[in-house]
This record gives sequence, C-alpha cells and structure tokens, in this order.
Amino acid sequence: MLLLPILRVLACTILAVFLTFNHSAISEAGTAVIGRSLPPTAIALSLSQRLDRFPQWKSKPPVQLAKGDLAYPEWMEGTWQVTSTLIEQVAPLAPDIVTPGFEASQKHVNKPYKFQVRFGAKYFSAGKQIIKNLPVVADRAFNGKNIAQAYLGKESVLSVKVDPDNPNKQITQLRGGRRLIAKVTGRGTEQPQEERFIATEITQQLFRSNERIYLNEVETTSAYHLLKPGQIEAEQITAIYLSPQDPDYFTAVGRPVALYRYHLILDKDG
Repeated sequence: MLLLPILRVLACTILAVFLTFNHSAISEAGTAVIGRSLPPTAIALSLSQRLDRFPQWKSKPPVQLAKGDLAYPEWMEGTWQVTSTLIEQVAPLAPDIVTPGFEASQKHVNKPYKFQVRFGAKYFSAGKQIIKNLPVVADRAFNGKNIAQAYLGKESVLSVKVDPDNPNKQITQLRGGRRLIAKVTGRGTEQPQEERFIATEITQQLFRSNERIYLNEVETTSAYHLLKPGQIEAEQITAIYLSPQDPDYFTAVGRPVALYRYHLILDKDG
C-alpha cells in the first residue's frame, strides 16, 4: 500500500512539524524547568553547538524527562502563517541502513508547505496547578490538524487530539483506520539571546494500521529567531532513531538513521 511507506516518512515529516509548534515542557521565559535529566549518550553539547555540528550527529542530545507544557517567548504569541520547506535530507548510515521512506521523501525537498498556527496564554491548561501568570503555549490540537492537513490533504486527516491531562500525548486519526500516536519523553531548551529560542524534544511514535504497527523515535530540534516584530525565521532538524524492535537497532548503536533539515518563516496575522 503506497500510503504506508509514505507515512514512515511522515512520522518525521509531519510529526516533526507538529513538534515544532507543540514542544512540551513547563518553563518560564522559555527556559525549561522539568524533572530529572535522562542520561546523556555523548559529551553534552549546548543545543546551539549541536545545530552547528549538523549533520555530524552521533547520538541523541542530553534531555530531561518531559512534564507539563512549554512556555514560548512572548514574541511568539498570536496567529501565524507558516511556510515550511524541507531543504536537506541525509542518511548517515547509508548504504548499510536506509529507512524505507527516505527515498520517497525526496519529493518533498524544496517544496514549500503553508499552514496556520497559533500561540497564547489562553491555550494553557493549568489543571490543578495555581499559576498567576499564564505562559504562552501552543494550541496543539489546532496546530497539529492544520499541519497534518497541509501535508496529507484535508480529507485524509480526521482529527488531532491532545490528552487533556498530558500535553505530551497526541493522537492523529487518519482515514482507513490508521492512527499516529506520539508521546514526548524528553526535552531541553535554550534562550541564548532575547530574540532567539531553541528547543529539542525526543518523541516515541507509533503508527498503527490494519496491516501492521511501526515504531520509531524522533528528535526534533528547532531554533527560532525573531527577525522583526511579526516575523520569525526558524531552522528545524529532525533525526530518526530506530526502536529496539527494529532488526538494525544494534547496528545503528544509537545513531540517527535519517536527518531532515527544514527552513521555516512565520508571518503574523493582523
């Protein structure tokens, strides 16, 4: 079935974009304040340094356990028109390991996709927490559905739902009984300058159809730069890692098997 290998690509293509606008870590002024750290798999680099070393990535970034929701910088509040373009893809372990969807994703290179996203304090769900100053967060369900429809078409995407008790869990329901389930397990953030913000997340993904189940793990590292009021430029890199169930898992030894680099422009409505 044609859609299956494409969705193996979209596990990084669509969900990567989901994560650009759906990072999940409670923070103040864009700095994460979340649980204990996960053990790093290599010498710890700053996120800025990691981006500078692309595509020489040998492991996942050191992150912390994902809890709560992410507070974006105040300059990201509002509704934005996004143009997202995949500008480069790399298979670091080729020809030994090439993900099934890698070649198919070539057709997305240099093809811009447009969609709308929004951020605001009113989208923050405090639950039982008492918070005086609500942070700016993503409207994850709205953003996720718009992004999925931009890539797959409106008729292919039935719904995008976020767990009301846990913003780290998201389910995308597709036609034909297909479902993409994502759970953010780790993250980190940096704000090196007032007008710059960097976030990374590790997400476990499960694609379920009537024919099979496919698992993988995705890193999404995004660097936002406020160019001027009402316009943001971003670089986003998605790294695909094999799940322990994959026969090539021990060959990869924790290294990414596919890397995708995107360029994004956000123009504010109104």
